[in-house]
Amino acid sequence: MGVLDGQTSLVTGASRGIGKAIAIALAREGSDIALTYSTNRDPAERVANEIQQMGRKARFYQCNVADPAENDKLVDQLNDDFGTIKVVVNNAGITRDKSFMKMNREMWHDVLNVNLTGPAMVIHRLIIPMIESGGGRIINITSIVGQMGNFGQANYAAAKGGLIALTKTLAREFARKNVTVNAVAPGFIETDMTSEIPEAALKHVCDETPMGRLGKPEEVAAAVVFLASPQASFITGEVLSVNGGMYM
Repeated sequence: MGVLDGQTSLVTGASRGIGKAIAIALAREGSDIALTYSTNRDPAERVANEIQQMGRKARFYQCNVADPAENDKLVDQLNDDFGTIKVVVNNAGITRDKSFMKMNREMWHDVLNVNLTGPAMVIHRLIIPMIESGGGRIINITSIVGQMGNFGQANYAAAKGGLIALTKTLAREFARKNVTVNAVAPGFIETDMTSEIPEAALKHVCDETPMGRLGKPEEVAAAVVFLASPQASFITGEVLSVNGGMYM
């Protein structure tokens, strides 16, 4: 038996990379999984099929978390297919990198809407039934960039830093409702996104990381599983860094 038997988890942006690893890790602990994707259906369907082969229920939904109408539709579908969501993992995110002087308003708003406003609105729709069911877990995937900043990522840093502030505020608001709210802040992780970074830049990242390597999606997923588990019931408002020591 897993530590999440009988529960249902929502993982946004779960068709690949960190989100995929999180969805599979939660399923291995017994949770049924609702997962979202933005544009590419096939990888999301493969993740759902992999989870179903574990004997868990899994459904996938196309949803742009920055779109209020799509969020509302998602919640209605979740209610029909699963009932109450007990674990919410806000993982969906985008980047629109450019130095601040060259960044336009559209690039700013796109990243803030998906990476900060979207998670806030997902929580806003799901929190009342979670509380009414006796409690739950909210886990926001932020970033080392939201902690220390990064050249060319003012929009991303602002969004991920804002997500940390949202995490701490909601942790205070929901603590007596038996809902914990925490964040996981990955450093540089082996994903499709980092595979596009030039080799010289990746070498610099590894040189700046005390452990001397990139992280793995499964290492981020393990942190999420812990925060979702009963063992983390007295932890709230925390940011768990998974970065190999790059930021302390």
